[in-house]
Amino acid sequence: MPPKDRISAADAVELATDVGPAPRNVGVVLLLDGGDPAAVAETVHERLAGVPAFRRRLVVPRFGRPYWVDAAGTANLVRRQGAPSGADPDLVAAAATVMVERLDPAAPLWRAVVHEHAGAAVAVTLVMHHVLADGIGGLAVLADLADEGPAPGPSGPGPSVGAPTASASGASAPAASAPAVATRTRPGRLHRLRSAFAELSGPRTAPRCSLNAPSGPDRAAHHVEVPLDPVRTGARARGGTINDALLVAAGDALGRTLAERGEHLDDVVVSVAVSARRSTTRAELGNRVGVMTVRVPLTGDLGDRLHSVAADSRRRKTSARGASAALLGPAFRLLAATGLFQWFVDRQRMVTTFLTNLRGPAEVHLGGVRVRALVPIGILAGNVTVAFAALSYAGRLGVTVVSDPAVVPEGDRVAERVRAALTELSTG
Repeated sequence: MPPKDRISAADAVELATDVGPAPRNVGVVLLLDGGDPAAVAETVHERLAGVPAFRRRLVVPRFGRPYWVDAAGTANLVRRQGAPSGADPDLVAAAATVMVERLDPAAPLWRAVVHEHAGAAVAVTLVMHHVLADGIGGLAVLADLADEGPAPGPSGPGPSVGAPTASASGASAPAASAPAVATRTRPGRLHRLRSAFAELSGPRTAPRCSLNAPSGPDRAAHHVEVPLDPVRTGARARGGTINDALLVAAGDALGRTLAERGEHLDDVVVSVAVSARRSTTRAELGNRVGVMTVRVPLTGDLGDRLHSVAADSRRRKTSARGASAALLGPAFRLLAATGLFQWFVDRQRMVTTFLTNLRGPAEVHLGGVRVRALVPIGILAGNVTVAFAALSYAGRLGVTVVSDPAVVPEGDRVAERVRAALTELSTG
């Protein structure tokens, strides 16, 4: 009997920590220029069914680590759904609703919804459980889905997506094989341990505020875009990166929202996803992500704040990106095993919000239809009730604000404040 295809330790963390009122689903919305809904649905199914991980289901034994087995089929995982309008805000709102629908644990852990309006396909929402892939893995899936990538077959590695995640310093992560090579020697292990502590060497506590309350089952999503190059130019003029600009913009949006509530903070703490790999393929999805916590000031000129954040980022920059996962993973699994994880994250005081930043592809098409925008949708966890997911695509920088509408009904204003801050930082 061949050995079981067990999930990795990092993937086990994503599964074990799926204990909240909303599932740990992540995804992306492809906003389309139109197209025949039936043809789009057929294309989506054909291409996603060619991704090996998307043809498997997860078996969770009573003892031991879960493992993958072949699923009976994927025919019911793509559906068509009417959209109330073809307007982007309505499509993003509909996608947020799809994101919190729990996936069938007896089937492959993904689904796709083709949204149609007035007889045309206007969007596709792709949802997957976080155990399947992190952001870099999601980009690999997107490469398979797009016309520009080779159609995925039943075997083979598939296209490699060279799309680095931006860390808190905005630098690219090392190649996927680098961590494995580094850990073969004692100096390599010590280097990764030092890198892990460097990523986690940020602030120990976040200021108390009304944004940190246990989140419920509902999600709202609001998406804004700005031109990419001016943000890059403005950030560089202040010694920073696009990621630094996003940190400052997210912080400013939260600070202004809290001020409207009568809460005046000097700073917030942002947990930034840091990838351990530069690219991956459909054959190697999964999770290889650490975190870095960054204190973002809320007072003073935006440019001065960016300069401060950039200096902190450079100080903590290491070559072994994502190393902190090796320290956080065992702790989270222990909390989950003892039933304390939800209690812990509902009461944590370490971070105010989350930020994920990915560099997406150039313009792509789906079944001959232009994808005019890509909208990432991330997760909330515990008492983090508003989070930010950024994705650059076709010369635009898009940011999605995901929130619990019961705690943060101002999600639309948070998103507009992100846009305003990025625009101000783009002036150089």
